[in-house]
Amino acid sequence: MSTDNTTYHIPVLLESAVNELDIQPSGTYCDLTFGGGGHSRHILSKLGAEGRLYSFDQDRDTLLNAPDDERFNYVESNFRFLRSALRLRGVDKVDGILADLGVSSHHFDEVGRGFSFRGEGPLDMRMNQRGGRTAADVVNTYDADSLARVLKEYGELDTTWKIASCIERAREKEPITTTAQLVEAVRPCTPKRDESKFLTKLFQALRIEVNGEMEALKMALEQSLKVLRPGGRLVVISYHSLEDRLVKNFMRSGNFEGKIEQDFFGRQQTPFDVVSRKAIVPTAEEVERNPRSRSAKMRVAIKR
Repeated sequence: MSTDNTTYHIPVLLESAVNELDIQPSGTYCDLTFGGGGHSRHILSKLGAEGRLYSFDQDRDTLLNAPDDERFNYVESNFRFLRSALRLRGVDKVDGILADLGVSSHHFDEVGRGFSFRGEGPLDMRMNQRGGRTAADVVNTYDADSLARVLKEYGELDTTWKIASCIERAREKEPITTTAQLVEAVRPCTPKRDESKFLTKLFQALRIEVNGEMEALKMALEQSLKVLRPGGRLVVISYHSLEDRLVKNFMRSGNFEGKIEQDFFGRQQTPFDVVSRKAIVPTAEEVERNPRSRSAKMRVAIKR
């Protein structure tokens, strides 16, 4: 097994995130996005012999990064199944949960996974390659209205009906099965100045749809309330406004609309104490060292 894999993924906000977990040596913790294992290893470095870490990842490739440590438990699962996966392992409550919602550098750099528009590869984008629809399935089978909805909701793109029409016209000639074909299909509606930004949002939207990322995040956040002990900490690092809004609202109110309920006496009923009103962001030095961290926002809350 690998002992270190910074080439797989450079962990974002490593020190800050693990510090915010306030690790207790004998505590039980979850890393919902194991990836290259950077955050998990740092958590393990702060645990004592009695401590336990459960690290989730649905991508079997990440198992190669698992540390050889009896305190470490690799959970091959989407984090949407957080509570049931822990119960299967005899765990009812944990002291802290960390989720770094970014896509690992490995996925972007591995052309064959289809996550990036740089280079040509199959239009896949599945985190879990053992089944389910691919980005090619979405691009070739969704009608124009459904495509436009996905691009608007998850990519926050403008004129999505034009983009959907471009895709429709291209797939009528031949199926769009590679990343390069998709880039070519949308070329007529790609802005010349912001081509990279436009394609990043397009690929992001398809990736979120393929992997059901927003629904999975909602499920994991809701379950965090059930598995965290009082005083337990929830630390989430997000990379785009859709995720950050969900996390911010949930930590603030316990729901995704951000609506704070009040009891009969007008006291606010919130399940968390938010540690910092503003999101924690990487330093300029970290962004220079790891440019992919530039859009990261970390939020922290303590279970009441």
